Amino acid sequence: MKKFRKTNTDYTKLNRIIFFRGLGIMLGAVSAVLLLRAMTRGHLADTIVLWIARIFSLNEDQADMIYFKAVTANMQFILGIVIIIFVFLLFYMLLYSYKRYFDEVLSGIDKLMEDGDAISLSPELETVERKLNYAKQTLKTQADEARKTERQKNELVVYLAHDIKTPLTSVIGYLSLLDENPDMPDDKKIKYIHTAWEKANRLRILVNEFFEITRNHSEPISLQKVKIDLYYMLVQISEELYPQLSACKKRIENNVGEDISVYGDSEKLARVFNNILKNAIAYSEDESVISVFAEGFPEKTVLRFENRGEIPGDKLSLIFDKFYRLSSARQSETGGSGLGLAIARDIVTLHGGRIKAESSNGLTSFVIELPSIREELTMAP
Repeated sequence: MKKFRKTNTDYTKLNRIIFFRGLGIMLGAVSAVLLLRAMTRGHLADTIVLWIARIFSLNEDQADMIYFKAVTANMQFILGIVIIIFVFLLFYMLLYSYKRYFDEVLSGIDKLMEDGDAISLSPELETVERKLNYAKQTLKTQADEARKTERQKNELVVYLAHDIKTPLTSVIGYLSLLDENPDMPDDKKIKYIHTAWEKANRLRILVNEFFEITRNHSEPISLQKVKIDLYYMLVQISEELYPQLSACKKRIENNVGEDISVYGDSEKLARVFNNILKNAIAYSEDESVISVFAEGFPEKTVLRFENRGEIPGDKLSLIFDKFYRLSSARQSETGGSGLGLAIARDIVTLHGGRIKAESSNGLTSFVIELPSIREELTMAP
């Protein structure tokens, strides 16, 4: 999920509009003051006096006296009233403008959680509009991720319920047969006990995977980094996977040089390689070879796990998602919880590396890039 980005705010348009509105009111005030000042002297004053004399049938001296008492003598008071009126207009304009803008912003905020078109504000609020639309898109993305995670969890419950029920029913069935038939021949007893053990072991694996989910969601992962010899780690993991390899007549070909090392948490990286190899065993072609390569560079070490078998392009980008499983993994013997590759990605990312999958021409490869020992030691505090 992307985080909110702190960007520079640009209110140039808003400042320009407010400035010109205020300037207009100020120019109006100055024009009114100059007009009132002109009314006390000059041709404008003489014209007003003549107009008063004509309307009220007065001589010029009488009209001039009335004009002096009504206007000239009270000019300071009149100017004060006019200035107060224009100041009031200025403040009213500012308050009205900001109130309108705040109402627009609040209306935009109300639309954050609504589906529909992008939020649209006045041109002068372009910066606010851009941030609100970014927030809306982020919230939508988060909601989609939450729904996706919830859907995956629900699917996981269904998968686990099915997968747990199958071996549990088998265990109970075979144990019931043994309990109900104490005189059963030894060869049948051995067969039923072995089958019950296999199903119980499958049940144990599923329960462990369920606890793996809980642990990965509730506990932060910490790393205990040491120098790791990749060749010997992969030899050990291959030996541990021998029973699974033998059952499907597959083998792991270790092409990693004995001089290649990485700096990381040995237990967690072993889990990464184990999960990838298990995935390769589950999805590769029968009686095929799973090849492992590694190459060291000054800044990084690159590992490649290759197996015969192809992943559809539309599913390739989903295999690292939590709880995701390919349809063929529904087979009870191979299907896990869909956490293996997601956990591998999290661990590799925690090491400062990256992991990706490629699949074409009947060949699937998992590529892991980890920082080299020199790079890790340079970055270490």
